[in-house]
Amino acid sequence: MLSNKDMKRYNKKNDYSYTFGAFPTYELLENRPENVEKILIHSTASKEIYDKIKLLCDKNDIPLVINDKLLEKLREKDSCIVVGVFHKFQCEMEKGENHVVLVNPSDTGNMGTIIRTCIGFGIRNLAIIEPAVDIFNPKVIRASMGSLFHLNYKYFSSFEEYATVYGADRCMYPFMLKGAKKLGAFPLDRDCAFSLIFGNEATGLDDSFLKVGQSLRISHSDAIDSLNLSLAAGIAIYEFTKNYF
Repeated sequence: MLSNKDMKRYNKKNDYSYTFGAFPTYELLENRPENVEKILIHSTASKEIYDKIKLLCDKNDIPLVINDKLLEKLREKDSCIVVGVFHKFQCEMEKGENHVVLVNPSDTGNMGTIIRTCIGFGIRNLAIIEPAVDIFNPKVIRASMGSLFHLNYKYFSSFEEYATVYGADRCMYPFMLKGAKKLGAFPLDRDCAFSLIFGNEATGLDDSFLKVGQSLRISHSDAIDSLNLSLAAGIAIYEFTKNYF
């Protein structure tokens, strides 16, 4: 049991992390109860929030603690009245399912938004090529609105490592400004599990990815240089999954 006095502001080196806010904490309790250490709730929480959190905690035999001082020390915003404390977990990705691959992502907000978009459109497998942002950073969890707890994820030291383990019998689509074909301008192979590959926010994918599968570009006006990573990923994910819903 992790004692209250041992809990500090989030540190990547720790084996535990936090959900900040009621909704991400609901998602944690409903999808990863086995990883939850305890739930902290502020004395100012509404009866509706308290009752829902208590019901989920009681169902899974998880301690629910009213501790304003500790919660205020841990939280990032004064409006946060619920904090979930959970142990980090490892996952295995599904080989026969669709993947999103992020190469060296560096922004917590972008990663969280992409995770939420993936789950919203039925993609539950995320490959992360290092160096990369920490998926358990509370800012990622908050941006994902708790969608992280629906996700299978795995870190890889290189794209080659990912391709060696998961690349067989799937279609690879790197998204690049130099992409050979325009998204939406050719028929997709709906029978082939796909990997949608995106580069770093600042540098994108290097030219070596032009030789990986079928490179694609998202066309836009010359008024901008490129799209934000999370927006580009959202457009691509929608295009590849729009016939599923």
